[in-house]
Amino acid sequence: MNIDRSRPVLVTGGSGYIASWLVKYLLDDGIDVHATVRDKSDDAKVGHLKRLAESSPGRLTLFEADLLDDGSFDVAMGGCQLVFHTASPFVFSGIKDPQKELVDPAVAGTRSVLESANRTRTVDRVVLTSSVVSIYGDAVDLKHAMGDVFTEDDWNTTSSLMHQPYSFSKVAAEKVAWEIAEAQDRWDLVVINPGFVFGPSLTTSSASYSIKTMRQFVDGSLRMGAPALELGVVDVRDVATAHINAGYTPEASGRHICVSRSMSMLEIGRVLAEHFGNRSSFPRRTLPKAVVWLVAPAVGLTHQYVSANVGHPLKFDNTRARKELSAEFRRPEETLVEHFQQMIDDGIAKK
Repeated sequence: MNIDRSRPVLVTGGSGYIASWLVKYLLDDGIDVHATVRDKSDDAKVGHLKRLAESSPGRLTLFEADLLDDGSFDVAMGGCQLVFHTASPFVFSGIKDPQKELVDPAVAGTRSVLESANRTRTVDRVVLTSSVVSIYGDAVDLKHAMGDVFTEDDWNTTSSLMHQPYSFSKVAAEKVAWEIAEAQDRWDLVVINPGFVFGPSLTTSSASYSIKTMRQFVDGSLRMGAPALELGVVDVRDVATAHINAGYTPEASGRHICVSRSMSMLEIGRVLAEHFGNRSSFPRRTLPKAVVWLVAPAVGLTHQYVSANVGHPLKFDNTRARKELSAEFRRPEETLVEHFQQMIDDGIAKK
């Protein structure tokens, strides 16, 4: 599928962590961007996008849309040949009603955007932001993966509304996307499955859970040690670039794991300590699993989560993204240092 770069593109959830970088790179390339936001008058959320457009050759147009409002993406999608659907809730803790807070917005939102694509005759390709948690539910699932590594052929079958509801919402949304895509033959679907996204943000108002996770290395919650958890780390800028390549590479198809490599929480702490000194907020040891088990409820973790993730390795195969999308992944060390430096610059962490 050849996409005309002179045509406008749509980015849903345009003020998000990944989407902001995506919008920036598209505008820098001289591409006109239609970006949907919940409130285009909220300068705290969208001001950075307006400022990006002021110094870029591409033109930005903001539209208001809601994931749960059927048809609200129709106007923004008008005239677009390429759609990037990035909008989705990203919350791991404090969930009271997972169906209402996570699954409904993710699934109904994806359905709403893709049904708009069905109605918009100009659309030829949709690039969906999914996640590696659509590929696996818990780290222990690696024991059942072919070759002891997660690939695009794997699907998360272990998450539910009661266990890992965010992961459940992502796999449910991606499955709906594939069902809708396969029921028609005018536009094609390409999926990006990022790991745990780190790296500098273009706005201090981002509510990304990845950013909140990095705050644990500031607020002292890891002072006594880190659980033996591994994360598939990837730079937000590399994820944005992968989206663009997925959109404009004619032969792109299917799912694409975007992970640089896996790192433990302790390893992340050591990388930060090497560059910013041995701060008291950086973990110096791995907590015994029994200790993590005992404190889990107090920090919002279930015993089931601890059992299935703490102490279990993670390994991802990013070959397809590198080959099909020409994806290049920064070293996680570079990503983490730049992320933490921004936290210092923004006053979140001490100098």
